[in-house]
Amino acid sequence: MNRLSLASGVLPEFGPLDIIAAAAGAGFDAVGLWVESDQWTPALTRDCRAALADTGLALLDAEVVWLKPDAGLDQHLRSVDIALDLGAANLLCVSSLPDPGATAAQLAALCRHAQDTPLRIALEFGIFTAVRSLGAALAILDQVAHPARALLIDPIHVDRAGNTPAEIVAVPRALLPYAQFCDAPATRPDGSDFTAILTDALDLREQCGAGALPLAALLAALPADVPLSIELRSKALRETFPDARARAMAVAAATRAWLAGG
Repeated sequence: MNRLSLASGVLPEFGPLDIIAAAAGAGFDAVGLWVESDQWTPALTRDCRAALADTGLALLDAEVVWLKPDAGLDQHLRSVDIALDLGAANLLCVSSLPDPGATAAQLAALCRHAQDTPLRIALEFGIFTAVRSLGAALAILDQVAHPARALLIDPIHVDRAGNTPAEIVAVPRALLPYAQFCDAPATRPDGSDFTAILTDALDLREQCGAGALPLAALLAALPADVPLSIELRSKALRETFPDARARAMAVAAATRAWLAGG
């Protein structure tokens, strides 16, 4: 059975303690937290660790390390330290660096910083980043060649990049410690329109089974019982459920119904 985690993106307007409480109230097995390394404090780490312990939730991932030309490596290493302090299993990373070699070098530095810990550094590909496809991500991870490296699969990004479940089957299982999950409309945004791409990713996702993505095939292509972070960024969901717990409960119910075949 796949453990379910509430992704921070479901509740983007709420703080980490509210997200933990909502995930626990909705019966999720785990949670994900958004970490702004330049604003995060030791007190917030203590409060989050206490809340996780009180609720019994695992911290499946922290996000996001965004590799950019104007962002220093020290800032990203601080994100690794915060993720380790929180007890996160994974740290999500995306890149806007135009040179794949530079992305590989920085990703390798993050992996070395997490050396001898359970933390995985998971690279996410998507047409909103400089790593636009599965193949591009795998080429970078081959360069990194560190056991802490990982690949993050998100169905909407797989579809918008033109990749397929059959290609996911061929990915080494050790690179897939967890995955994100959601559904989405069949209509793909114009690949040259960055605003449309972001709107698609941040506002138009749908509950599992409500959209047009090949979710059953994608789930079958992933490792058995892989933990799923339900990354359901949806303007309609935010407007329909302004309460954090009610929104989390709606996502949990729809996801479990889809997984159960109903």
